[in-house]
Amino acid sequence: MSEQDAAGQVTGAQSLINALEAAGVEDIFGIPGGAILPAYDPLYDSKIRHILVRHEQAAGHAAQGYAAASGKVGVCMATSGPGATNLVTPLADAHMDSVPMVAITGQVGASMIGTDAFQEADIRGITMPITKHNFLVTDPADIPRRVAEAFHIASTGRPGPVLVDVAKSALQSMTTFSWPTELHLPGYRPVTRPHSKQIREAAKLILESRKPVLYVGGGVIRSRASRELLALAEFTGMPVVTTLMARGAFPDSHPQHLGMPGMHGTVAAVAGMQKSDLIISLGARFDDRVTGLLESFAPGARVIHADIDPAEIGKNRAVDVPIVGDCREVLADLLTVLKTEADQGHQGDYEGWVEFLVGVKAKYPLGYEAAADGLAPQYVLERLGAIAGPESIYCAGVGQHQMWATHFVKYERPNTWINSGGLGTMGFSVPAAMGAKVAMPDHTVWSIDGDGCFQMTNQELVTCAINNIPIKVAIINNESLGMVRQWQTLFYNSRYSNTDLHSKRIPDFVKLADAMGCVGLACESPAEVDATIEKAMEINDAPVVIDFRVNRDAMVWPMVAAGTSNDDIQYARDLAPDFDDVEL
Repeated sequence: MSEQDAAGQVTGAQSLINALEAAGVEDIFGIPGGAILPAYDPLYDSKIRHILVRHEQAAGHAAQGYAAASGKVGVCMATSGPGATNLVTPLADAHMDSVPMVAITGQVGASMIGTDAFQEADIRGITMPITKHNFLVTDPADIPRRVAEAFHIASTGRPGPVLVDVAKSALQSMTTFSWPTELHLPGYRPVTRPHSKQIREAAKLILESRKPVLYVGGGVIRSRASRELLALAEFTGMPVVTTLMARGAFPDSHPQHLGMPGMHGTVAAVAGMQKSDLIISLGARFDDRVTGLLESFAPGARVIHADIDPAEIGKNRAVDVPIVGDCREVLADLLTVLKTEADQGHQGDYEGWVEFLVGVKAKYPLGYEAAADGLAPQYVLERLGAIAGPESIYCAGVGQHQMWATHFVKYERPNTWINSGGLGTMGFSVPAAMGAKVAMPDHTVWSIDGDGCFQMTNQELVTCAINNIPIKVAIINNESLGMVRQWQTLFYNSRYSNTDLHSKRIPDFVKLADAMGCVGLACESPAEVDATIEKAMEINDAPVVIDFRVNRDAMVWPMVAAGTSNDDIQYARDLAPDFDDVEL
């Protein structure tokens, strides 16, 4: 931290940087501008690494990737007006996916707020519904306390984004810096320890159940509860499903794992949920992509719902046993009670249920047809996962490539799968991978992107090249907005209105990568896939971009059409699974 003057005075801007240092910030993604400019002067002398992005949206997504990979709070910074509004999408994304993030924005001087001054926007009002909390700071004396509160709120309870909007006049004024030793936040008391009565009630339902399933959501990832989940699952023998946000929370290779449930989930995971008599929901929120038509979802199941956010419990599905608490503590307490019951001779009997699901999993495995012409995208991702391995971090965009990546790359560890789940933000992958690589420089980080997503934020490869952030990008190039095209094929009589991107002609992604200081590679046949991936894995002094030119007609299966029942899952284009001939 910079020294104060003889009277102990610093500028508000220096106080802001001192506060960020005191909060433990090591990296910030941002772009300077008029209102935030005073803070960039002391930042010049700070130990904090600032990474100058090419667009503020990328700063926000990079902060998300940083947080998701490391578990630390991600930080981004922007100026007022358009700089701040460009952070709206990543803030909404982080809010939906419970990502701990602090955004620092500059604001016009306090006396000009509300006058429609140059580059003024009410970013606090704009982001009120999409942040966990936000602040407008006009008094420089408030800066350290507000920063401390922001980091505390972002990282405790249900994690989420917090915005600190600081008036330029506060940054320019003189003040004293004092980092608070205690925080007083009336009304903010997140409950982490579950109530013992609710744990006992949950254990009772588990022991009475014959067809239970552990429904694991992103809360297990955020609470770092994977070890406790594995212990509970192995002790009880209960089958496990992991949502899109929870991939890696439970090893894909584990025999109890049924895969991802929902719209594009595995048949076994969907069957496990639909036919269960007890759902133990852990840090999940029964969102529409998992449940399908809500009234037909798991009709015979009772529900134990554990979540650190009480607002989520019972929001979409009626609950038999609500448990408010951190997933790690819930799992640990539940295991303790079940072990005590086992010592007294009380254990659940799930053998027939497990055998049924093993049969479903064997009869309807994940698979794909080899492309009759060209390259199958599923094969590309299967080989990418096999060659890059489970230690790598994979950041996906949104669409078909995201669904293929969640199925055909195998995840054995938490925090190795990063994607935009709730908001479904195209353009997320490249900047998120950049943030993940900054947070975890010793890990290989792959951005798995579609040609549509890639064209939204690929300018951040320049940021990566200049700042020595050697991410690797796999573009699954089907020259289309692939998921939209799939829906047009299935539901709009193949009328492909405005989904053809012509991406195999314009732009030339290899030349574009080269122009941005990266190594550009192309691959369009199965015989080239392994060698191309291996070549990319060998390059660690620059970002690498591979243009995988895949078959454009490949589709994501299984699929439950939006608004329909999970019972109507399609295993392939003209094949619906029949559970009746699998023994239960």
